[in-house]
Amino acid sequence: MNYRFVFNQIGKLFVVLGVALFLVSISEKIFDEEATGVAFRALMMTAFLGAGLGGLVWWATRSAPVNLGRREALLLVALSWILGAVFAGAPYFFWSHLASDIGPDHPFKSSVNCYFEAMSGLTTTGATILSDIESIPHSLLLWRAFTHWLGGLGIVLLFVAVLPSLGVGGKKLYQIEAPGPTPEGVHPHIRETARILWFLYMGLTTVQVALLYIAGMDTFESICHTFATLATGGFSTRNASVGHFNALTIDLILIFFMFLAGGNFGLYHQLIRGRWRQVLADPEFRFYAFLVVGGSLIVSLSLIDQPIRMTGGEVLEPSIGGALRQGFFTTTSIQTTTGFCTSDFDKWPFVAKGVLILLMFIGGCSGSTAGGMKVIRVWMAFRIMIAEIEKVFRPNVIRPLKVGNTAVDNDLKLGTLAYIFGIIILFIVGTGAIMVLEPAEHECSFTTAATASIATLCTIGPGLHQVGAIENYGWFSAPSKLVMVILMALGRLEVFAIIVLFVPKFWKGD
Repeated sequence: MNYRFVFNQIGKLFVVLGVALFLVSISEKIFDEEATGVAFRALMMTAFLGAGLGGLVWWATRSAPVNLGRREALLLVALSWILGAVFAGAPYFFWSHLASDIGPDHPFKSSVNCYFEAMSGLTTTGATILSDIESIPHSLLLWRAFTHWLGGLGIVLLFVAVLPSLGVGGKKLYQIEAPGPTPEGVHPHIRETARILWFLYMGLTTVQVALLYIAGMDTFESICHTFATLATGGFSTRNASVGHFNALTIDLILIFFMFLAGGNFGLYHQLIRGRWRQVLADPEFRFYAFLVVGGSLIVSLSLIDQPIRMTGGEVLEPSIGGALRQGFFTTTSIQTTTGFCTSDFDKWPFVAKGVLILLMFIGGCSGSTAGGMKVIRVWMAFRIMIAEIEKVFRPNVIRPLKVGNTAVDNDLKLGTLAYIFGIIILFIVGTGAIMVLEPAEHECSFTTAATASIATLCTIGPGLHQVGAIENYGWFSAPSKLVMVILMALGRLEVFAIIVLFVPKFWKGD
């Protein structure tokens, strides 16, 4: 194991994050806050501390041999998220202890809460421990949203794009970091692939910020909600989430970009190159669109004769227009694992909640910023099941499973089924652990524990009951929050990249 090279790259990561944090700290002045405020000092302290520590590690390991094998890539990816969340949560902790105008029971006084919020940001989960988001300084909220944006296509993917020292090992890093079983390559050279994906990501970011600003959001809120949308994260600047704005145009813009963020970014590159037929023929994208539209229609139909309680507290009278608007927004938000809320779906009919829970497990496409099991895995598992049923009455028929024009080998079939099985096992274990760890006075229901488990494992954010659309995660005990932090990391890195660290053979020689 080439530990020196791994820590050399971790040092560079902290330098990059330090520079990013320094740039965000300047936002206090841009957004009319006091440039010498407590939040500014907290951000600057973290920036210089992180960049200084990272620079020291980088310099101390500068002579490390450039050798990134499979094991080194796995370790680097895992440490990037685990240690990156420590760095990302430090400004919250420093701010809460430097500020004199907040009480001793503020959520950010707890280091566990800060780590939870940071991991939720970087893994694009969007689960928050905050009950009063609007009381947090703008610069900290911008950093909170920016952690979404960084985690969207992955901190490590950025490294593949901009750091040549990874060499051919960059491909191993990309394959581990990119969500989904078969990342859609858009160029033979992996660094060029990463650059193209980041240019697409930044281009979509610019367009969405402009559209939200035109639709009525101010610059600050446009930027924060764009970061959260394209990363399928869900952090908002408002206590009532997107429901605070109550604007149809904003809802439609967010639905469109959430849908894009849940799709395969590699396909969008093909679309830019004029290969729209390839996009329309992609089986995963077609199934994804079917799930979003079909799920939205079922949810909307169940809401037609129901009053709808908004996240801001007002209640909408039953109407077809209201049902369609809330059904499509919430279904798209949950399917793409974004987690923005405009209405309290915890009060919706059983059918609507059942559809939403099913879509929580499925998630978005491979090669997207979304979480979940991924549409392609569900589609492949369904095809495998159909093939096995056919073998019962036609045992001599051999029908290869294809994704598009490419045949799927047995290893990928086995890996797909193993991953789905792993998600189910982790969901059950997570639910049980939360139920056991929560003290009796919290009265944590099974529905709460189960949906908190799946909402963090599949990086969605809101669940049902005590973690519903208008609730938060701040009331959980510290042990439960640490369990959910682990679930977030497992879900974001597709389970196996974290689990292998606990296998003794991983640490032994080749």
